[in-house]
Amino acid sequence: MTDIFAKHAGLREAYSGLTAASPRNPFEVVIERPISASVGIIEGRETLLFGTNNYLGLSQSRKAIDAAVETAETMGVGTTGSRIANGTFGLHRKLEAQLADFFGRKHCMVFSTGYQANLGTISALVNKDDILLLDADSHASIYDGAKLSGAQVIRFRHNDPVDLEKRLARLKDHPGAKLIIAEGIYSMTGNVAPLDKFVDIKTRHGAYLMADEAHSFGVLGAHGRGVAEMQDCEDGIDFIVGTFSKSLGTVGGYCVTDHDGVDLMRLCSRPYMFTASLPPEIIAATMAALEDMQERPELRARLQENAARLHAGLQKVGLKTGEHVSPVVAVTLETVDQAVGFWNALLENGVYVNLSLPPATPDNRPLLRCSVMAAHSPEEIDRAVAVFGEVAKHFGL
Repeated sequence: MTDIFAKHAGLREAYSGLTAASPRNPFEVVIERPISASVGIIEGRETLLFGTNNYLGLSQSRKAIDAAVETAETMGVGTTGSRIANGTFGLHRKLEAQLADFFGRKHCMVFSTGYQANLGTISALVNKDDILLLDADSHASIYDGAKLSGAQVIRFRHNDPVDLEKRLARLKDHPGAKLIIAEGIYSMTGNVAPLDKFVDIKTRHGAYLMADEAHSFGVLGAHGRGVAEMQDCEDGIDFIVGTFSKSLGTVGGYCVTDHDGVDLMRLCSRPYMFTASLPPEIIAATMAALEDMQERPELRARLQENAARLHAGLQKVGLKTGEHVSPVVAVTLETVDQAVGFWNALLENGVYVNLSLPPATPDNRPLLRCSVMAAHSPEEIDRAVAVFGEVAKHFGL
């Protein structure tokens, strides 16, 4: 019998080498329990959490917790069906209306995860007759949505409007639709996209533009609507996709738009149609967290202060970070062995971050990816920076 896992021999070898060289598996870290948004118990020790994407700390929102408990007690804990069968409760429609209003859009679709929001939106918008123009550093969910759609994919250089326009110009005679996809904040590096420049380009060339604001929703803009709001180009974005699992601290995803084809998307988006809808207590918690976010703009201000503090602190101790100040701060290292050793030392000294390794990193160099929160105190950030500095000295960096 052929070994069905034989195709993964290369992965098995790399994985075995990584786990053999590390005292712990970096991909199976267990947070035994959270003490707060910023501190959790890992390996029996209190550990500062700098790798959770919980940007506003709303996973611990009292308002969201109370809403979830009350809803579970009155409506149960699941829908047991998809949105096109029995899985649309009044709460789902209410959340869609709230999100449409928040973004100033006519329509909203809510998906069961952020990953499915990208898969479901992209595969419903384009097909084999169309062209997708993707930033080279796009998230895996965008590439997977592209595969599901069957559309031709053309990649342009990361955050490069000139390269995008050059590639679009070559397509002037192509009869199909052209959809450009960019992220607001890129999840690995924290880089911020020039969405305003992409809007100008798509307008000149008759293309559509979709922005994935997963890591910028609730983070940037005067009201937390993301990079498009910050750059004053919201009217030029055709579709905005995002997730609830970052700034709102729950789970799920959405697509908002002014285009009237949403009802057709609901009938052809397989990731929307063929999965169970979000449980009512998650919907209730998400609505409460959205209200919390809107009522507490100081969280966003504190988040920006904390991001600047962490970014400056890591640079001050001599580590290489990206140029953009955002809640995602990535430290670039040169070798996998160095990164694994550094990551282990951080954890042993009470700081948890994400270890990101090639080929999942943009330039095939390993990253120590930090995500900062509004919930972090200045003292917690300074402590994390101090630990980074001590470990860097140990490794001669």
